Amino acid sequence: MSRTGHLSLLLLALLFVVGVFAAQADAEEGGGATWRLEQPLPPELPTGQKSTVEIPLGRIGDIEFWAPNRGLLITAGNPPAIPPGLWFYNGRGWHQLTGEGPQHEGICGATDGRIAWAGPDEFWTISDGRKGQASTEEQPPLEDNTLCRFAGGQVAGSFGSLAFLPTSYQAMHGAGCLGPEDCWFAGGLLPQSKTGAFQLHWNGHALAEEPAEQGEAIDDMRAFGGSLYESVRVNSEALLPGESPSEPSDLHVIEPAGVQPPFVSLFPGVPTYAPGEFPEALDFLRLSADEQALWGAADPVSSPPKGSAAGQVTIVRDAYGAWSQPVGPSTPERENPFAKEGATVSAMAAEPPDEGERAEGSESAWLALTSTANSNKGAHAPAIVARLSASGTLSERQELPTPEEVEKGEGPKGAADKIACPAPHDCWLATTQGWLFHLAPESERQLPEDTDPNFSHLITFRPQDAGVPAVVPDAPPEDDSGLPGEVPTVGGSFTETASVKQEGKVALPLLSNIHTRLVHGSTLELRFHLAVKAKLRLIAKRHKSVVASTPTRTLAAGNRKLELRLNPRRWPTKLTLQSHPLAPLPTASTKAANPNTNTISTGLTALPTTRTFASLGPLG
Repeated sequence: MSRTGHLSLLLLALLFVVGVFAAQADAEEGGGATWRLEQPLPPELPTGQKSTVEIPLGRIGDIEFWAPNRGLLITAGNPPAIPPGLWFYNGRGWHQLTGEGPQHEGICGATDGRIAWAGPDEFWTISDGRKGQASTEEQPPLEDNTLCRFAGGQVAGSFGSLAFLPTSYQAMHGAGCLGPEDCWFAGGLLPQSKTGAFQLHWNGHALAEEPAEQGEAIDDMRAFGGSLYESVRVNSEALLPGESPSEPSDLHVIEPAGVQPPFVSLFPGVPTYAPGEFPEALDFLRLSADEQALWGAADPVSSPPKGSAAGQVTIVRDAYGAWSQPVGPSTPERENPFAKEGATVSAMAAEPPDEGERAEGSESAWLALTSTANSNKGAHAPAIVARLSASGTLSERQELPTPEEVEKGEGPKGAADKIACPAPHDCWLATTQGWLFHLAPESERQLPEDTDPNFSHLITFRPQDAGVPAVVPDAPPEDDSGLPGEVPTVGGSFTETASVKQEGKVALPLLSNIHTRLVHGSTLELRFHLAVKAKLRLIAKRHKSVVASTPTRTLAAGNRKLELRLNPRRWPTKLTLQSHPLAPLPTASTKAANPNTNTISTGLTALPTTRTFASLGPLG
């Protein structure tokens, strides 16, 4: 063979090797994960028959995960086969969690509901109201204006109000919890006789109205870094004191319970607007967060304010106080990747990074995209997804079903609508028609099955809404000497009540015997006793900014410690210890237990310096 022939073979071999390594790099970047339709079958019919045909679940308002194999979605339903309500994911598949109810209204279903996890076995939903909420004969609004609290495998509480009253609940669009005793729900504007947005707070015992001060609706809410961030619609004529009309706050912060004041407006300049672009030219920020960062995506409004330049898709990112704007107006100016095709963001999900990808700015987020042309196709629209890096690079854009699925006969399933990513390379997408697509490596599509009994049975009962009169039956109830239809007090704080108060069990605290000290002058050592195995993360804040934090660590039960190195020039004012137990907490009799069994109070923690920590923050 000639020298030229040998050289050609060598070049071909080199190209082959380069191609192999490039393919491996591409696979490693996405973890070998691919999108695929994974639609659950309809529930069993009353006749006992099981359908073998996949059908859409109806409009899915929200999809949220506590763990990769513990997830929930809430749907408006697709009657008669799919009633409104909730579905649960156990790592192997989705199954119906709530039934259709006595009036076929669906147990805690919603037109456009929300889900907020308060703990591993406790969560809340924003759900539709039920008939009988009117104080007049006028048809009352029912969409997304009641709350369901789930605990112990049942609807532990239901909350609503009579319609057409000053105390009436408004439609709610945001929900979030910092723990079982600190949950918030917010939405539309209060009636004209009041100022601000409708907002409720659950303190573990009662649900009370806590109106937000700003004069625009609240449209999203997300927990991050021990606080709740809520996204508001901007109105330059209804601002918080001290806000500038040219730089209003799109985000407000709710600090953990006990921190006053509870609402903090973010500093101006987030997001950055283009020259001539009014703040009202952008819609609200759709929020998502993982342990690394908080993301927000805003679409331009369909009709910009008079005198304003048209808005553009804008995406912001907060890495514990370090704000950036991966997409949108910037200096120097750069091309917006969504402008050319007129795409907008329906939803976004922060994708947690792999263990080896935890460097600052290495994480990414998945986007559910659409456009006017795409949305106009209705049920015949494909679902469009794309991956966005922290630097603003858009990649892995694709339409679903995939070409391989189309070849097998799958047709369009509707535009991309909701998205959630509970783990690296593990995401779920819901379309406008109620179809589910799953991103995962083939070897990880089936996870260890979650067999928690709280999620394994069908929930068929929802108690009466606190604050709504009971409906008087047509016939007298059997052996009932009470007063049917007696109207409870309307308005104020509604509390959950139990019919019989008996001696019971209460969970002991996850952490006890907490002590702190400084080691080598600038390293904080936190010692404690851990009741059960748990995930822990210690965060140090100086006012609103995070100045230091430990990685999330999994620790076994027993005497343990965390160490956090501090910067003397940025000395913290507060510590927050985030904790997630990985096993049931031990219990004690309510008679024997201390009244403060479920709270951990460490008092003031003074360090040997002229500065002190204000306190150890509440456990999240």
